[in-house]
Amino acid sequence: MAPGEGFLNPDEVIESLDIRPGERVADFGCGAGFFSVPLAKKVGSSGKVYSFDIRPEALEATRAKSKLYHLFNIDASRADLELPNGSGLKNESVDKVFISNILFQVKDKSALVRETARILKQGGKIAIIEWSDLAPGAGGPSLEERIGEDEARKIFESERFAFERTFKAGSHHYGIIMKKT
Repeated sequence: MAPGEGFLNPDEVIESLDIRPGERVADFGCGAGFFSVPLAKKVGSSGKVYSFDIRPEALEATRAKSKLYHLFNIDASRADLELPNGSGLKNESVDKVFISNILFQVKDKSALVRETARILKQGGKIAIIEWSDLAPGAGGPSLEERIGEDEARKIFESERFAFERTFKAGSHHYGIIMKKT
């Protein structure tokens, strides 16, 4: 299998995102730290990863992984990202926002995008990874619940984001990079 064609490889995905040492990255819907841990390794000790989830058990798993890997640059916090200032971060305080497999779950998608725009620095980038509607039977949400690539782009373009490029996110997902304009 060629790189980027597996189910979902976090190291390969992060490698394609131009994450740099010292950056501050928000991981929206961090779950059990699947992406937070490799993000924290990539930004290094001078950087910071803000890992957000609404589920306390997911945050505990992220905290446990950060301790296991001796990553002291992960700040795991409970957040409702559909609320104004839901992340609790300052305006324009992060370089990148990582949004993986949560768009299909979010009721108020515009609120999530507004929170992303609020915390992201001018010219900052977001990486969106979602279940592909071209991969039925691959697990994940039903095809009716999935947010297609074109729809995801429109959701973010409506709130000051410009499409930059796509990236390989595995065999059952798509990846999009958007830039705050």
